[in-house]
Amino acid sequence: MPTQSEKHLYEYAVVRYMPLVEREEFINVGLIMMCKRRRWLRVAIHCDEARICALYRNADIEVLRTQLASFERISSGKQSPIGDLDVHERFRWLTAVRSACLTTSRPHPGKTTDLDSTFNRLFSELVM
Repeated sequence: MPTQSEKHLYEYAVVRYMPLVEREEFINVGLIMMCKRRRWLRVAIHCDEARICALYRNADIEVLRTQLASFERISSGKQSPIGDLDVHERFRWLTAVRSACLTTSRPHPGKTTDLDSTFNRLFSELVM
């Protein structure tokens, strides 16, 4: 059992909505964070319709919400063959480089004693 002061190595990536891939303009819409040793994976999504429509007025918000829900399903390990993979494998699958309207930043590492607090702070700073 880990102690309160034990530092955990984690990786995180920002989930981005890029409506026109060739323009490379994006809005941060979520965060995914993983700690392999603790077998911990968390995703949070914030779909700000006003910001998205300001960037791309023809955005189909309902389709986007459906696509974003897949990130949450896969991270939780529910209803998906990918959900059967280990935490670090799901993180790698979700953060793989792809040319699509939903993409992620490159993963960034860090160390923390409190994964949940660090996740909440990063989510507030990078997505909200």
